[in-house]
Amino acid sequence: MNTSTGLRCGSNRAVGSKQQQAARNAAGRAIGSVRDACKPTRHSRALTVSCKATVQLEVPKTVTAPRQVPAKSVSLEPVVQEATAHYGKPLRGSPTTLGATYVKDADAINFALTSGSAKGVKLVLFTEDDLAMGKATYEVQLDPATNKTGDVWHIALPQCDTSLLYAYRVTGENQDKNNAPSAVGHKFDETSVIVDPYAKGILSRRRYGELGPAHLDYKSDEVLGLAPTWPQAAAFLPKPGEEDFDWEGDTPLELPMEDLVIYEMHVRGFTAHPSAAVQAPGTYLGLIEKLDYLKELGVNAIELLPVFEFNELEYYSPIPGSTTGEHRFNFWGYSTVNFFSPMARYSFAIASGADGAALQQEFKLLVREAHKRGIEVILDVVFNHTAEGNQLGPTLSFRGLDNRVYYMLAPLGEYYNYSGCGNTLNCNHPTVRKLIVDCLRYWVTEFHVDGFRFDLASILTRAHSAWHTSTPSPVAGAPPAALHSGGAIVDETGIMTDGAGVPTGTPLSDPPLVAAISEDPVLRETKMIAEAWDCDGLYQVGAFPHYGGRWSEWNGTYRDTVRQFLKGTEGPWAGNFASALCGSPNIYANTHPAETDWWANNAGRRWRGNRAPTASINFVSAHDGFSLADLVTYNDKHNNANGENNKDGENHNLSWNCGVEGITERLDVNRLRQRQMRNFQCALLLSHGVPMLQMGDEFGHSKAGNNNTYCHDSELNWVDWRQVADDSHGFARFTRQLIQFRHTHPELRRTSYVSDNDIQWHGEAAFKPDWTDSSRLVAYTLKKHAPDAGGLYVAFNSGHTPKVVELPHWHGRAWKVVIDTGKLAPYDILIPDAELAPEEAEQAQLAATMWTAGGYYSVLAWSTVVLESVPEAELAALRSRGRGASAAGAALARAGGPLTPTPQQQRAERASKRAASPGGLMDEIRASKAADMVQ
Repeated sequence: MNTSTGLRCGSNRAVGSKQQQAARNAAGRAIGSVRDACKPTRHSRALTVSCKATVQLEVPKTVTAPRQVPAKSVSLEPVVQEATAHYGKPLRGSPTTLGATYVKDADAINFALTSGSAKGVKLVLFTEDDLAMGKATYEVQLDPATNKTGDVWHIALPQCDTSLLYAYRVTGENQDKNNAPSAVGHKFDETSVIVDPYAKGILSRRRYGELGPAHLDYKSDEVLGLAPTWPQAAAFLPKPGEEDFDWEGDTPLELPMEDLVIYEMHVRGFTAHPSAAVQAPGTYLGLIEKLDYLKELGVNAIELLPVFEFNELEYYSPIPGSTTGEHRFNFWGYSTVNFFSPMARYSFAIASGADGAALQQEFKLLVREAHKRGIEVILDVVFNHTAEGNQLGPTLSFRGLDNRVYYMLAPLGEYYNYSGCGNTLNCNHPTVRKLIVDCLRYWVTEFHVDGFRFDLASILTRAHSAWHTSTPSPVAGAPPAALHSGGAIVDETGIMTDGAGVPTGTPLSDPPLVAAISEDPVLRETKMIAEAWDCDGLYQVGAFPHYGGRWSEWNGTYRDTVRQFLKGTEGPWAGNFASALCGSPNIYANTHPAETDWWANNAGRRWRGNRAPTASINFVSAHDGFSLADLVTYNDKHNNANGENNKDGENHNLSWNCGVEGITERLDVNRLRQRQMRNFQCALLLSHGVPMLQMGDEFGHSKAGNNNTYCHDSELNWVDWRQVADDSHGFARFTRQLIQFRHTHPELRRTSYVSDNDIQWHGEAAFKPDWTDSSRLVAYTLKKHAPDAGGLYVAFNSGHTPKVVELPHWHGRAWKVVIDTGKLAPYDILIPDAELAPEEAEQAQLAATMWTAGGYYSVLAWSTVVLESVPEAELAALRSRGRGASAAGAALARAGGPLTPTPQQQRAERASKRAASPGGLMDEIRASKAADMVQ
């Protein structure tokens, strides 16, 4: 995640309310049909719609089935407020369901909001035109005598016009304006209109990158909103009397964890590039159009970077030094505004003028279509902080609703910053804990999502801060209230606590939030993945509270170990690499933590060890860091494009440029880089545990050495589909076939750790591994589950010299080469497909028997080989077919030449077709080398 903060404003562009209304009218009840022409195009960084005949896409309907509150739970007693043209006389309402819910029998919308410290609450209603102009259409004052139950404020509006949008104005004390001790920690602001934390869809702007109105005076008390980059936001209302989304029988896939191949991806970045050639670029619908690509690639789970509502213009400002006029965006989205709302400006429906119901339908359509293709949907969620930042940040929702409750505060109201982003969500406070669990349940039940990856999940284990609602005298036996701090519950030394004597921020052995998530019956089959660290140094990898193995973890140690070994670093990396290949039992099976592991030696000791390989989410690269291609191209980060003088981003990347920094024309360097990329993919996809690929790594996407591209809505972060189609070096094919190899070999997808009966380690001599610090060779044989079914021989050579390895002898079996990253494509992986004919694969395997028949194989420098054990009869049949093919070829030659092109001729033809591409020269070399190899 990115840790940059700040509110920056850019140039202005007005939102045309008449055009918006026309778009909504044209969209009608169903967004409109794509066949009639809604083809989004890019203009001035905004999504516009032009009408052209095109291929029909299925688009979400605007029908919905809003949650309904039984009429008997809603007080139908009228209150003092009056009716308007847009709703009937308000009713008392119900506190039972937070958010806005439709009450069918009363034909009313019920609103409920929690704030224990608020002095007053107004329900603010907007037409969309008024919202764009920063002014409220109606403000309905809630009476605490009739519209409040406990800490819940509530009201119901009968016959409400559901085209309205809603928000709240909440009043109370503010420590910056009131000197009273009771005001400390409060940030109520009557000039701000805030979003309901339980809102189910947010509208501020309709198109990604679009600024708010330019002419508004945002400094005026008469104008709502903060700036053109932060125009006023409000929530959609639920719609009555409409059908539910047609899930077509969709149910959770519940794929076994060990079978997953996860693809970390960005919704907008996947199809924003013009080469994507989709009708709805940068949207959920655009992603749907490319799902078949993911299915063909072989991934069966997509992990979406944040799709909860955030503001992509949060950092908007010209990037210093940019020669193209590029502006800084919050591209990744790790800065949540609302947890229940799908990101609206990823929606084709919203861009086309539709409402919140259509936004929800579009996301549901994405999940349904992914499930049809056997692909699970995992959401990257950010419950560690919000977009409101520190004391200088904007008041958008939580701060203005109950700052003491939602944020982790010190006794004088300062924000704890364990997130590195200015604030820390007070996760283990009962109110916040309920919100998070409610949110997860909502996304599972309403949207059918399959799992969650929790950003900076260690924050979820920290003790919350607690406050007295007033400043009473200390009660005997209870933690004293510090009168000077306005009710903060502190210990005898003045340190903030959770109300039970535990200092705020203390990592808890049994964190209430993590326990609640783990034990929730609705979430029982939902996958939970923790990024088990935070920005204050708490590192819980291997001992995150997992409650019987309910949680897996991003294994950062795996990433670092694989990088160190494959680039040939001196040290204990051969042994560590071997452990990583086996699913990191040293981390997840071993109950004895290292002396340096503070957490696992203290409160986390109970969570250490006794877990399965599936606890480890293995990855070599992710969104925040070098891409795979850059990992082998750059020694140092090159982040000048971010406008921060190359000071941002990680300095220690454990990368190796293979001899030249950056892009080069040297064929030897480029060849080595291709080989290293294949080595990394082999390590990732042959390891036990759960592999995760980063979007673009499957074909070698480069970010030009930038390891912190959080602020770029540009080709740095977009998939270039021309590169995908070209695949001039065959790396995409290699990745695709390697994933398929994993799927077809159960021995790579274990649920338990290997024993000496399953695996044997080797060196240059069979059964004699070298675990010294200077070792650059790790080789092993892995048996298949069934007796006498053979297995795999795998060798990684990260040294600069080739190694001739002795192959172990298995009675009645022979070794057949499957993968050799030292070979040029398509001979790097000998699995037949459109690029490699079956007879070509067989000829290459036959050629390799000159080594394997003698019990040896040559592993080139910086190469990986995989051989598969097959019955000797199979290899004998291969030799027989080879001799037959040679005799047939000779007979055809005597008869005047072959009737069909030879494999060599076919390869030459493919090379000719690619000669005009940037990789054409390499393809010619490949064809020549391949022809030499099989002759």
